[in-house]
Amino acid sequence: MGPWNSISMEIIYGVLGWSSIICWVLASYPQVILNFRRKSVVGLSFDYLILNFTKQSSYLIYNATLFFSTTVQKQYFDKYGYDQMIPVALSDVFFPFHSIILIFVVSVQIIFFDRGSQKVSKAAIAILVAVWFFAGACFFMALPTHSWLWLVSIFNSIQVFMTVIKYSPQAFLNFTRKSTVGFSIGNIVLDFSGGVATLAQMSVQSVDQGSWVNFLGNIGKPLLALVSIAFDLIFFYQHFVLYHIKASRVSFQRDPESTDSEPLIKDSDHLQGIATTS
Repeated sequence: MGPWNSISMEIIYGVLGWSSIICWVLASYPQVILNFRRKSVVGLSFDYLILNFTKQSSYLIYNATLFFSTTVQKQYFDKYGYDQMIPVALSDVFFPFHSIILIFVVSVQIIFFDRGSQKVSKAAIAILVAVWFFAGACFFMALPTHSWLWLVSIFNSIQVFMTVIKYSPQAFLNFTRKSTVGFSIGNIVLDFSGGVATLAQMSVQSVDQGSWVNFLGNIGKPLLALVSIAFDLIFFYQHFVLYHIKASRVSFQRDPESTDSEPLIKDSDHLQGIATTS
C-alpha cells in the first residue's frame, strides 16, 4: 500500500473523514428527537426508512469487507496496483453500523407513536425483495471463482442505487402534504455537511498521492456524497422556500393534517356570526 507523502495531508484526511462521519452520524438524531417530542412519526416517509436500511446494510458490507478482509484487499491491489491505498477508513465502517442502529430506534418509534394513515408501500417492499434477491444471485456467481472484490463492489453499487431512490419517497411525501412538518431539517443540514466533507477528504488523498484512482476504486463513496448533496438541496428548497410559511405557522406538537385542533386564524364570517349572536 502506498504511504502518505505528507504527514499534514494525512492528518487533514483523518480530520475530514471523521468530520464527515460525525456529521452523518449526528444527522440521524434530530429526526429521533423530533419524533419523541411530537410523539408522532407523521411526516416521516416509512419507505425512506426501509430503503435506507437496505442502503446502509449494503454500505456496511462493502466497507467492512474491504477494510478487514486481507483477501479482498489483495484483489484490490492486484486490480489497482500495490502503490495505491485502500479507499476505506475505519470511520467508513462505523457510519453505516451506527445508522442501522438508529433505523431500529426509529422503527420502534413507529410502533409506539402516532403514525396516522402512513404505511410502507408495496413498491418499496418490491424494491427491497428485488435488491436482496439480486445480491444473493451475485453471491452464488462469485462463489466458484472467489471473485470477492467484484461481489463487494456489487454491494457498493447497490448502496449508490439505494441512495438515489431512498430520498425520493420523502421528497414526494413533502410535496403531497405541501409541508415538511414532521421531517427534521436538522438532519439535512448535517447530511449536507457530511457530503461536502467526504468529497474534500477524498480530494486530499488524491492530491497527496498524485492520483485520482481512489475515486475509481471506491466510486460509491463520491457518488453517495454527490447524490446526498443533490437531494439535500431539494429538501432545503422545500423547507425554506416552497413550504416555509406553512411550517413556521404550525407547532411541531400538532400535525398540520390534524382535524381536532382550532384554526390558527378564524375567518371573518365566523367572527361576524359570533358578534351578531352576542
